[in-house]
Amino acid sequence: MKRIFMYQLAAMAVLVLLFDAGPVEANPPPKKGGTLPAIRLAVPKDPAHGRYLGLSDDGLFEISQVKGDAVIIEIFSIYCPHCQREAFRVNELYEKIEKNPKAKGKLKLIGIGATNSQFEVDIFRSTYKVPFPLFSDGDGSIYKSLGEVMTPYFIGIRIKNDGTHEIFYSKVGGFGDAEEFLQLMLGSSGLK
Repeated sequence: MKRIFMYQLAAMAVLVLLFDAGPVEANPPPKKGGTLPAIRLAVPKDPAHGRYLGLSDDGLFEISQVKGDAVIIEIFSIYCPHCQREAFRVNELYEKIEKNPKAKGKLKLIGIGATNSQFEVDIFRSTYKVPFPLFSDGDGSIYKSLGEVMTPYFIGIRIKNDGTHEIFYSKVGGFGDAEEFLQLMLGSSGLK
């Protein structure tokens, strides 16, 4: 009887410790008006992508160092069927940015493969013929710092003259019509 009581007491102590540990806090998703967490990416190996972003050195860069007034970031995954389905629209958005005099050179577009290795990102790039820079987040650190958002997820940041930035757009899901989304980005970023 005494042994049963001790086992029950031990089990109760374990349960109390498990349920009294407090909540584990995750990072919140990016919020409009806020800033991105510190994100450092490798300068693209493709010289055309480096020129597109205005980066000349090798090594790492922060998104706010991109030469432009605003950056749209797509968080995607090779395994996300929605990302696969939206890829042609995102490519169309890039083409519209490059043909629009209010956007070209001022509004840049990049993609970050959430928990995707460089190999997986390269497969996504070649399969969907992505013309803009894509970056790997193989260890998932960027994805975690952004609150492990669902994909695709789009973030728009405005780069300020002092090198800081502010988020002007942060939403999950595809965007439908590329021209409408471009106009929304131009208006929301203040480039219109």
